[in-house]
Amino acid sequence: MAVRKFNPVTPGTRHKVIGTFEEITASVPEKSLVYGKRSTGGRNNTGKMTMRYLGGGHKKKYRLVDFKREKDGVPAVVKTIEYDPNRSARIALLFYADGEKRYIIAPNGLKVGATVLSGAEAAPEVGNALPLAKIPVGTVIHNIELRPGQGALLVRSAGNFAQLTSRDGDYCVIKLPSGETRLILSTCKATVGSVGNSDHALEQSGKAGRSRWLGRRPHNRGVVMNPVDHPMGGGEGRQSGGHPRSRKGLYAKGLKTRRPKKLSNKYIIERANKK
Repeated sequence: MAVRKFNPVTPGTRHKVIGTFEEITASVPEKSLVYGKRSTGGRNNTGKMTMRYLGGGHKKKYRLVDFKREKDGVPAVVKTIEYDPNRSARIALLFYADGEKRYIIAPNGLKVGATVLSGAEAAPEVGNALPLAKIPVGTVIHNIELRPGQGALLVRSAGNFAQLTSRDGDYCVIKLPSGETRLILSTCKATVGSVGNSDHALEQSGKAGRSRWLGRRPHNRGVVMNPVDHPMGGGEGRQSGGHPRSRKGLYAKGLKTRRPKKLSNKYIIERANKK
């Protein structure tokens, strides 16, 4: 994949950088794998606004993506690579040998016509999903489960990858994109390869309107509000507002929000980006 830059014909195209979509082979999703997605506009069931700065945006259909990959031993052919408005990665439509169709996250290098497989007997090749116990040490992986059969929770966004660095008894040591190193049970599944659409990080919207298309409304800073609206509000003229904090008074920078007695702490070997 590559990105396109535009001539500054308008203010919106001056800084606009978007993907080329050259890897996408279908413009209409598989009808049996989509359903309508209602927009809330940040309101709850009584109509009260519970999330600010949300609303509007283009209508989307939700694509049902298979994160469990539990259809073991049945080969599937990649039919199309498609755009998904609900995530940064591309998705691939699989036609299984028994006639079933499913979407998966499209890994980097997966082409239309390729065959993928899941299960302990699968080869550690791009797009195949197998237990961590069967993946060679040093392999680049994505779509990692935290509990066997739960479905992939980690490393799912565009361009991301983790690495299986070693084994420790019933566990595998995984280095995650954040820099965190942690233990994950060897029976958990992961998919070989890195997530596709790696140039997503280079994209620039170019104008505020593109944020509105995504359902994001203008965001007010706390320091320009009144004291009744925000802890950082008020003051004569341009006041700094004190320590950066949220509307509820929690520090916005440097405050650790992870519970100190969280049970999964024992599986974390090294914290993310530890100085």
